[in-house]
Amino acid sequence: MSTTRSFTRRGFLRRTAAVAAAAVGAPVVVPSSVLGADGKVAPSNRVTVGMIALGRQAIARNLPVFLRWPDSQVVALCDPDRFRLAFGAEGGKRYGGTKEEAETLKDCPRYTDYREVLARKDVDAVMISSPDHWHVSMAVAAAKAGKDICCEKPLSLSIAAGRLLADTVAKHKCVFRTDSEFRSIRAFHRACLLVRAGKIGKLQTIRMAVPSWNKALPQQPEMPVPKELEYDLWLGPAPMKPYTVERVHPNKSYGRPGWYANQDYCDGVIVNWGHHLADVSQWANDTDRTGPVEIEGTGEFPPADGLHNVLMEYKVQYKYANGVRLHYTYGKPFVRFEGTEGWINVQYGPDKFTAEPASLVDAKVEDPRFPLKNEKRDFIDCVKSRSQTMEDAEVGHRSTSLCQLGYIAVQTGEKLKWDPAKERFLNSDAANKLLTRPPGRKPWGV
Repeated sequence: MSTTRSFTRRGFLRRTAAVAAAAVGAPVVVPSSVLGADGKVAPSNRVTVGMIALGRQAIARNLPVFLRWPDSQVVALCDPDRFRLAFGAEGGKRYGGTKEEAETLKDCPRYTDYREVLARKDVDAVMISSPDHWHVSMAVAAAKAGKDICCEKPLSLSIAAGRLLADTVAKHKCVFRTDSEFRSIRAFHRACLLVRAGKIGKLQTIRMAVPSWNKALPQQPEMPVPKELEYDLWLGPAPMKPYTVERVHPNKSYGRPGWYANQDYCDGVIVNWGHHLADVSQWANDTDRTGPVEIEGTGEFPPADGLHNVLMEYKVQYKYANGVRLHYTYGKPFVRFEGTEGWINVQYGPDKFTAEPASLVDAKVEDPRFPLKNEKRDFIDCVKSRSQTMEDAEVGHRSTSLCQLGYIAVQTGEKLKWDPAKERFLNSDAANKLLTRPPGRKPWGV
């Protein structure tokens, strides 16, 4: 689909030159930069990107990368908070990149409604960095609009919605990249390749943990909606609830947002942050397009009537059809792979790689199918080649759903048997009811 758009832009340049020459009876001089000379990438070979949502992750991690690649071009900015659209000389002071980069966006079109970005024919791809409750609605709409999609993890708030997203992307043949960077972190990438290559023997056990900063918070008094915020557009598919700053995000700053700890918008660290390590765990186990067959877990929830009401502490155990067991809890983030002939442990932030036998620390391993590259570089390359990214919608859905399965097991308190092909529980009607979420508002809801 983007291949067609690319040829259309090239054809446009040729037709424009030909028509103009015929009209004036003279050759037309096209600037060399338009044709890709002088070390510049021609517009016809650039992937045009619309940035949907400009919160802390977008500003720090996503937007700067798309601005720096010579073959990508940011052509639209969108956020329901107008403060976050204010880029330029002043914006450079709070933007995660450089002041010069912020200046390049001074005249970039801005929108508060993402549907206006999707309606633009000059947008090849979108980067969705919204709160989690928006991911499926935005990604499905983008796929139907013919856009390629890079979408922040986790992909959904329910397994049923994640399945809808993956199937829609497949139907419309979009290039899709789940935006988790852990396959692009050298230590995690290397550990997975070593495990997949059998360097620790037969994999038996995986252990992983993610940070826990979700805390209880009682309901807060209603507050006036900031004049910069289109609150209805921020809520979107979520239920209508009164505005309070702890429900959304800090005003005129990029501190950790309150939505992260409310089940209307996010399932907290077990799913949101957990997606990263779930993805590398499943990749190393070669189960990233399927899932476990048994799940059980325990955990602690804050009061259900609080504003912040997501799972705080938990321990979840999974069993796969190949016999591998995965233990998932909270704490300092790490993943550990244990096999019949050794183990590998990778600690995150700062990354630390340890192993037994110790020779694995310096062992060389490569797999041409899985080169080490930036996740957004992977996306742009695949948009241009029309090939499959290293974490497409199906893989992203399975990584998200692994965490969601743990969340459901904690909620039910049952030892659950799971059919990863049908994506249904075999022994619990209560658990199957949790595969979907309560309906949201129309017309936003999916």
